[in-house]
Order: sequence, then structure tokens, then C-alpha cells
Amino acid sequence: MHQYEAPLNDMRFVIHELVGLAKVEELNGFDEVSEDLVDAVLEEAGKFAADILAPLNRSGDVEGARWDDGEVSTAEGWQSAYSEFCEAGWNGLALNPEFGGQGLPKILATAVSEMWNGANLSFAVCPMLIQGAIEAIESHGSDALKKTYLEKMVSGEWTGTMNLTEPQAGSDLSKVRSKAVPEGDHYLISGQKIYITYGEHDLTDNIIHLVLARTPDAPEGTRGISLFVVPKFLVNDDGSIGERNDVRCVSIEHKLGIHASPTAVMSYGDNGGAIGYLVGEENRGLPYMFTMMNAARHAVGLEGVAIGDAAYRHALRHARERVQGQPIGGEEGASIIEHPDVRRMLMTMRAKVEAMRALAYVCALEYDVAERHSDTEVRERAARRGDLFTPIVKGWSTETGQQVASIGVQIHGGMGFVEETGAAQFYRDSRITTIYEGTTGIQAGDLVGRKTLRDGGQAVAELIEEMRVTLTAMDGASDASVAAIRRALNSAVDDFEATVGWLLESAADPRKPAAGSVYYLEMAGCVCGGWMLAESARIAAEKLAANEGDENFYRAKIAAAVFFAQHVLPVIPSLKAAITDGAESTLALAAEAL
Repeated sequence: MHQYEAPLNDMRFVIHELVGLAKVEELNGFDEVSEDLVDAVLEEAGKFAADILAPLNRSGDVEGARWDDGEVSTAEGWQSAYSEFCEAGWNGLALNPEFGGQGLPKILATAVSEMWNGANLSFAVCPMLIQGAIEAIESHGSDALKKTYLEKMVSGEWTGTMNLTEPQAGSDLSKVRSKAVPEGDHYLISGQKIYITYGEHDLTDNIIHLVLARTPDAPEGTRGISLFVVPKFLVNDDGSIGERNDVRCVSIEHKLGIHASPTAVMSYGDNGGAIGYLVGEENRGLPYMFTMMNAARHAVGLEGVAIGDAAYRHALRHARERVQGQPIGGEEGASIIEHPDVRRMLMTMRAKVEAMRALAYVCALEYDVAERHSDTEVRERAARRGDLFTPIVKGWSTETGQQVASIGVQIHGGMGFVEETGAAQFYRDSRITTIYEGTTGIQAGDLVGRKTLRDGGQAVAELIEEMRVTLTAMDGASDASVAAIRRALNSAVDDFEATVGWLLESAADPRKPAAGSVYYLEMAGCVCGGWMLAESARIAAEKLAANEGDENFYRAKIAAAVFFAQHVLPVIPSLKAAITDGAESTLALAAEAL
């Protein structure tokens, strides 16, 4: 059975001390958010994750979802767990109170979602998609659509999906062929969509699909895509469920991981056309879908954090219990945690997870500030920062989470390659996260093109400026460890800034920045992660100097930051060289010569 232990102490630290709860409390509508409230929510979420979701992780992986003549059955225990999840109000934690949500901050919901993902990723992707669909309808849908669907989606009574990908159109949405023919107050939708997570299941009475399709006179390419609400069952005027819509699940995929999460092939309009309702205006579907997709990208990045943390704790338990060999300078019969290389692997896992978590939570705060701060200029700056952080959180955290899960297998040795230990499942499940909602290459292209070059580097310059503020605050630190962290971070920030300058100078030939975009994404993640841990170490040193709080916790915070500074930040110069010197060699061979 998958044991799950929520990292509550680190979550509290990030929210209360690194972010600062005061920043949340000052936002419009969050005046009742308190330290006690945050701690109570985290505590209860941790219990639900450990007691309800985690015990189903392994059994769900073994049993999987099952397809039979268009119907999909989830694994044993799934229906009960989902009912309890909704009854407890978890689905609507940060959603609009107008539709039954609790309206709590996204940063708190982010911490809670990390627990769902760490305990049971196959389960967690379902509510993640519901929330994305809700955001798209709430932001762009008509009052009639909101009235018909949102309350039951916020409660979790109905689930939601994203229907983008088609067999001939993977990430290139300009190739979407699904059709939408107007008929009265609705459209008739036809076409096939693939890789639709929870596209069919037995958890709820209705599934609300958000579908990209083209109207008859739509222009070519992405400019001609519209967004439609297509329910599995039509909804009567009184809100009750009506007749079955012309949409069916053709099959579900057999996957490397997340076996308990049904990934469906959906067919629309096999018998005349599925009834769909336009969201917003025709030919505006892509920007509408990006509302949903950006939230989903942050959420998928959080999956990387969660899987990494769960893999770390799983490996840590094993390392404390497993006896193998005699550690150098150690005693016969000592557990493998005493071996220096095992310690190196565990510290790598821990430091990277703490860096990823801090970055994901700070990004969530930027979303909160961008939506609720009373000052327009502050909101705009936060929106730029949130937009900049999103591809980093998504791309870097998922790639790093996958690396951390792989290290977890290594710590288990040969036992890690055996399914019964559970280490392999983390590795298998994590593999999809680098692909979900846009591959790492897509995130890197977004970071270079839209988030760095398009605004002339403004958002990145603001970020670097804040990093310099942290470095100034660390200047002259009496703690030798903090001083060492500062030196490493200062060098990394210098290289980061120089690399950004090269990207801006090279923009005339966009292939050059694109050739090193994944390296740039990794660099940005490492520098941002190092910044987060440096600030954490500074805070921890102040707490220790004042003799406040848990001494062991704060010393561990500093130790993780030092390790990151000495073992992760040194990759920055090599990444800089690969980006600035390596573009031509990347493109040197013609495609036919590769």
C-alpha cells in the first residue's frame, strides 16, 4: 500500500514565512484568511490524502480503468472516494462562492492539490480538469451556460474535460478538423478527440466536455477555432438530466502510468451531431482554451512537485530500513542511509523538491495578486510574473519531478525495478507530466518567445531585479552557510542575466533562441529554485539567531539551500554555454542527414 505523509511543515513554512500570509490577507476578499484557517485546511487535507486517496493508489494502478461497449468503470474504491471528496467540499476550495465554492486563495488550494497529487495522481487529475473547465466557462461563457453548469461542476456533481487533441493534430491545434454546424440556439458537433482524461467514467451522472471545433465559414488555422460546451447528457430547463447526447467513448488507452485514470478516445456526432453550445464568440476558442490551459499548466507542474516529494519520502523510508553493505567509516549492520552516495541522492531529491514547491506556491500567489490586489499596477506586474513563472513551473518541475522519481528507483536498487515496492509507479506516473498540457519543448518555446522576447525582456528583468534584492539582503550575512549560498546565487543570476541579453540580441534569427530554449527553461528553473531556497535560508538563519521555532527544521532548510547552491547551481555556466555557443551546432546538420 502506498503510504503518504503530507509535507505539512514545509507547506506551512512556504505559505506563512517565505510567501508571507500577510500578502494574502491584504487581498480583496481574503481578509478572513488566517494562519489558523490555513493550518486547519492543510491538516484536514493531509488526513484525507493519507487515509482515503493513498490506499487506492497501488490498487488503482493494478486494476486500472475498464472499457466495455462505450462505458468506463473506474477502479474499486474510486466512486466512494470521489463522493467523499465532493461531500467534504474539496472540489470547490478556491472556486467562486457565487456558484457554491469557498473562495479561498489559490496558494492554499495549490498546497492542497499537491497532497492529492502526491497521494494518488490518477485520482487527482479528475478534479484538476473540472476546475479548468469551470474557469473557462466562468471567464467566457454566457450567463445561461454559467447558470446551467457551474454550480454542479463546482460541487463536483458533474465533471469536466478538455477536448483539444485529434488523431491528425497533436499539439498543432491549427490542424483541428472537428466541425460545428449551427442549428437554432446550438451547434451540431462532429469529429474525434483523443487523449481525453476522464472523458468517460462512472463517478458522476454527467460529464461536461469543452470541445474545440470549426464552424463552416471559419478561417484556416488557429484563428478559426471555436469552443463549445458539449454535455454527455443534455440538461433540461429545470436543471435535471435529459437525454443522452450524441457523444461516446470509443476506447481508452493502455498507458505507461496513471492506469486508474481513464484516457479516452471520444467520438462526436456519429448519429447526426452532438449538441453543443458556443462559449463566447465564434473563432475565439483558442484564447478561451488558454484560460483553462494556463491554469492546467500550473497544476501539472504541481504534479511534478508532488510526485517528487512522494518519491523522496518513499525512498527515505526505504533507506532508513534497508541494510546493505558497510558504510565507509560506519558500523556493520547500518542502514543504507549511512552510505555517502545514498545521502547525496536523498539530498538531491529533497533540495529539488523544496525548490519546486516554493516556486509553484509563489507562482500561485502571483495569480491571487493579479486577480485581487486593489492596485492596478501591482495586479499587472503580478500577472506578468505569473505568466513568466507558469512555463517554468510546468516545464522545469515536471522534468525535475521525473528525475527525482528516477533517483527514488535507484535508491531502492534492484527492488526499485520491482513493482511491489512502489518506487516504479512514481517513475511511470511521472512520465506523462512532461507531456501533459504541452511538452517541455512547448513550454520552453513559450518561455523564450512569449515570455522573454515578446516584451523585450521586461518580465525577466523585473524578476532579476527582485533576485538582486534578496542578494542584497544576504550581503554580509554572519552565517557562513548563508554567505556561501549568496556567492553561488549571485554568480548564477549574473549568468542568467547575460543569457537573457544574448537571447534578446539574437532575436533577429529566431531559430537560435529556439535551439537553446529547453536549456534556457532549465536555467530559469534552477536559478528561480536557487533564489527560493536562498530566501528560505535567509529567513531560517534569522529565526535561528532569534531562537524562534523548530531549530532542527530551520537548520535543515539551510542545509538544503547549501546543497542546491553547491550541487545544482553549478550547472548554470554550462547551460549558458550550450545556449549562447551551441545554437549553430544544434542546427548544423540538415534534417535528412540526421
